[in-house]
Amino acid sequence: MRGIRELFGRCGSPAAHDGALALLLIAASVVLELLAHHAFGVQNLPLQLVYDTVGLAVIAVRRQRLWIAVALTSLHVVLPFATGLKLVEGGIGILVMTYTAAAYLPVRPALGAAALIWVPGMGLPALLGRTGASALYPDAKLFLAFNAMSALVCFTVGRTVATRRAYIAALEDRARTAETSQRALTEKAVAEERRRIARELHDVVAHHVSVMGVLATGSRRMLKRDPAAADEALATIEETGRTALREMRRLLSVLRTEAEPAGELAPQPGLAGIEGLVEQIREAGLPAVLRVDGEPGPLEPGVSLTLYRIVQEALTNALKHAGAATVEVRLGFGPADVTVEICDTGRGPQLGSAAVGHGLLGMRERVMLYGGTLRTGPRPGGGYRVHARIPIEAPAERQLAS
Repeated sequence: MRGIRELFGRCGSPAAHDGALALLLIAASVVLELLAHHAFGVQNLPLQLVYDTVGLAVIAVRRQRLWIAVALTSLHVVLPFATGLKLVEGGIGILVMTYTAAAYLPVRPALGAAALIWVPGMGLPALLGRTGASALYPDAKLFLAFNAMSALVCFTVGRTVATRRAYIAALEDRARTAETSQRALTEKAVAEERRRIARELHDVVAHHVSVMGVLATGSRRMLKRDPAAADEALATIEETGRTALREMRRLLSVLRTEAEPAGELAPQPGLAGIEGLVEQIREAGLPAVLRVDGEPGPLEPGVSLTLYRIVQEALTNALKHAGAATVEVRLGFGPADVTVEICDTGRGPQLGSAAVGHGLLGMRERVMLYGGTLRTGPRPGGGYRVHARIPIEAPAERQLAS
């Protein structure tokens, strides 16, 4: 069977498959007829071979010209009874065509095709009284019962294959639709998060530019009266300008539509607001603690905003999904990076919920924007864990990047 499937697999089109099947059945029929002739002395062997070959050749067009193949098969079946020739129908072609009609036609046309194939070949010999004329034809009742059973089995197999094929096609179509919808939802969520990040970075940059303008005005006024203060203000303007330029470069890497309204010229929350978030969660009924490891150093406003948003989203998820649990927020400040970890002891998101929420997508987009890494998932001892690491640029690197 594997060899037959491989033979058909090399043939690309359905017509080639059917042609190969017809040739294979013809070759098998010829071999069987020759063996039968050698063993039992079949009469009219050349005519019988031609008759079998013509009947099986119809299989080559069984899917391209199905109704023509059905009509030719029906004619082929009744030919010996109508002409009185001593020919024997092997039945292979009838079985194949019955299966084909049941598998590739709707129910009613399939029943009609099966009736066209079987009824003439069963009714004509019964009417002519030829079912018991020789050893080749058994008793009439046995003849009709055997053929009816064969027709029923072939038709049932064909309808089963048709039903399974339709079911698989429906599942594939449903899977494609679900995949397309999920992809569209994910792309929409990513786009929304990127636009939100772009708005917030716009606010950060706008705030820096506003500060630079105020400092520049003050420096110009103090330049003659207090040169030292003016020089200090100019240094602050220089550093603020470099920071604003870096944030502007990151802003350009985030998608933003022209329809987005401009943000207010006010800074976004940062590290100073994390303690307030933890306090809000405690007031909402979820025990939460904040731990800080290391000494906080100067961070870019965009990094501080990213840390704040990660803690905000993680605490919100814990309040929604953790249930009766405790939450720990840990901030770690090192010479080369800053880390934030939010762990809870609750049950975590339930199975069957959304695979990737918009909040997690937003976290990932923010962390990747600054070259960091984000890991989320269940904890080994129970609960859920969100861990983010963001590298910190050294002052010299910042100046080179500017």
